Amino acid sequence: MRIDIVTLLPMLFDKVFEESVLGSAVKNGLVEIVLHNFREYGDGRHRTVDDTAFGGGPGMVIKPAPLVNCLRDVRRLAAPGPVIGLTPQGLPLNQKLVKELALFDRLILVCGRYEGFDERILSEFDLELSIGDYVLTGGEIAAMTVVDAVSRMIPGTVGRQESVEQDSFYKGLLDHPQYTRPATWEGLEVPVVLQEGNHAGIEEFRHCRSLLTTAVSRPDVFAAAELSDQDREALQSLLS
Repeated sequence: MRIDIVTLLPMLFDKVFEESVLGSAVKNGLVEIVLHNFREYGDGRHRTVDDTAFGGGPGMVIKPAPLVNCLRDVRRLAAPGPVIGLTPQGLPLNQKLVKELALFDRLILVCGRYEGFDERILSEFDLELSIGDYVLTGGEIAAMTVVDAVSRMIPGTVGRQESVEQDSFYKGLLDHPQYTRPATWEGLEVPVVLQEGNHAGIEEFRHCRSLLTTAVSRPDVFAAAELSDQDREALQSLLS
């Protein structure tokens, strides 16, 4: 997959895509990340990309011409792919959407700054995404989040596919609780079933705990999950 990132601050991405699992994916050619500074398309000697808002108000607004001209050039650099604006009004990023984005061969992510984009830029976006209901200084951290989440879905990025499939939200539920050695620590015991080596029992225990954790910690996620009759019976037995 090729991911183009359009930003005013490409230096913020230094080292981010060179370490850990994502760094290995880049080195192995599974993911290609290309940065584009749209200030190069700015107006005049100072490469201006922003201006004051019509009607007044604090802060500056990204002008349409520099960013749109940059996007049009970036689109032509490789095979088609959706242009995704990282905006507060965008669709909330979730695992279902992450898996859908991972099906594309190319993504183009656009990072905002200041008070946001001139409204006339938005028609250039095929999709708008938000990573949460809070304020960030710019779209760069959001872009890093999208790249990291999507890259994990590309086969080969994570060494074992089952590690990906057991992540929280992959199947619509939170992950089950995890334990490691020692079996007893400060009087707290690892559940016996996890120590017995019965794989069917372990699988059942983990699934039940995943259901319970989701129901208690994220009832909104649990409400949207597709549950079987067996799931409901298992959860009822835990709560009774």
